[in-house]
Amino acid sequence: MPAVSLDPIFFVGLFGAAAVSFLWLRDTRIFVRTGQPGYRKAAYQGVLITALAWFGCALCGMLDITLLYLGIGLILLSLYLQSRIKKEDVWVGNESAWKRFIGSAPRRK
Repeated sequence: MPAVSLDPIFFVGLFGAAAVSFLWLRDTRIFVRTGQPGYRKAAYQGVLITALAWFGCALCGMLDITLLYLGIGLILLSLYLQSRIKKEDVWVGNESAWKRFIGSAPRRK
């Protein structure tokens, strides 16, 4: 039985889909902590955008070069759609980069 080798682009797509998932979960955490309507929209739309990214990742796993590029295109589209959602500024300016990275926004009162 011949060994199946995956194209290295597949791993780039896998990382892209994981990044989209992380951004969705981060937006969801910020929405739960702050209740801002922009983050609510980002959390709800993030479900579909993340599904699109993982579908693109599945297409990258196929052994056809056309599906590989189509999958990478879907992942890039999902990253673009994720960044297009308008969100409020929830940071006051004295947070560390790590707190912003994990979405540790101040809680609502």
